[in-house]
Amino acid sequence: MKRADLLDLLTLAALWGASFLFMRLGAAEFGPVALSFVRVLGATAFLLPLLAFRGQTAALRTHWRTILLVGITNSALPFLCFSYAALSINAGLSAVFNAATPLFGAVIAWLWLKDKLTPPRIAGLFIGFAGVLWLVWDQAAFKPGASSAGWAVLACLAATVLYGFSASYTKRYLTGVPPMAVAAGSQLAAMLFLAPLAWLWWPAHMPSANAWLFALVLAVACTGVAYVLFFRLIANVGPANAISVTFLIPVFAVVWGGLFLHESVSLVMAFGCAVILLGTSLATGVLKGLPAGKKV
Repeated sequence: MKRADLLDLLTLAALWGASFLFMRLGAAEFGPVALSFVRVLGATAFLLPLLAFRGQTAALRTHWRTILLVGITNSALPFLCFSYAALSINAGLSAVFNAATPLFGAVIAWLWLKDKLTPPRIAGLFIGFAGVLWLVWDQAAFKPGASSAGWAVLACLAATVLYGFSASYTKRYLTGVPPMAVAAGSQLAAMLFLAPLAWLWWPAHMPSANAWLFALVLAVACTGVAYVLFFRLIANVGPANAISVTFLIPVFAVVWGGLFLHESVSLVMAFGCAVILLGTSLATGVLKGLPAGKKV
């Protein structure tokens, strides 16, 4: 990997890790629905002009129905889930659960696209899901009168399942479509989906200037710019190397949470994160020390 590509990878991880920080900072004043809407609105305003500049708007018009579903399942609903979770659990923990996305993606691809699961990948899935269950067991509290952390954990897991579905759906129905058309179109679709919900659940009191700043940084930097970097990485180093950003996001999220929100990291959380990342690295074939088997 060239130095410029490595810099893109680290910048992308820092931006996506910071998204959990800014959701945590903005969710209390905006609420999950309004914050998610502002996020996709800003990302749309950033990405659509880039799409037009590249002359790829025709792809968006041709595949709008498919991209609409991707926008709902890969942006609107997951952003809602993580914004809801930000009300109850810290940024680092949300990012750790997000790191389980490739695990759900591998299972869905196996069930739907018939991707083969080699022994190392199967072992990785078991290890990764063990880490997820470890964290769920530690954080969940669903009894009446208990904290809402358990529901926040379920929201995070729902988001990762949606991400996993969207990956297989995109692979099956949008292969060959310009990635920028998918990125810009999905944000536009998410904006249209969330607009009526945001109108219904707009906060009674106007969020503060700081909250608006957090939401705009989340929209433009952590979503719009991040998409550009991600697709540039895919073009330069390939999807397998680009997806390795998954392993760096929790690190940055924990660092940002510790620096700006004084969040602490428990031993249980650190152990669960390590187990999830180990399982994910095996399930995705990133861990090169073990045979990856035949790839489909």
